[in-house]
Amino acid sequence: MAARGKPAARPIVMAYAVIRTGGKQYRVAAGDLLRVERLAGDPGSAVEFNEVLLTGDDGAVRIGQPLVEGALVRGEIVSQTRARKILIFKKKRRKNYRRRRGHRQFITTVRVTAIV
Repeated sequence: MAARGKPAARPIVMAYAVIRTGGKQYRVAAGDLLRVERLAGDPGSAVEFNEVLLTGDDGAVRIGQPLVEGALVRGEIVSQTRARKILIFKKKRRKNYRRRRGHRQFITTVRVTAIV
């Protein structure tokens, strides 16, 4: 029922999934931009994630054991970049031992196009 002349709110239909890639889990929906560890492919090429752990759509949730049967998340590679540098610093006190090392992880940005 509408209150004070405002239109009634429609229920939000939200399809989402939880996928696993690169040893991590991500909650994604169609249209999301996702930064994951490096995937093979050039910008503009299609990518599929078949390790879908959970899907949800309009209140109905399907939980896989461990994966949801027949579920698939499709996406498109937007860019291949590198993350910020992480500095690793080791030191032993009173021994004049200091080591500094850096690391930059390769990152793939993916736009999720569909959850099937």
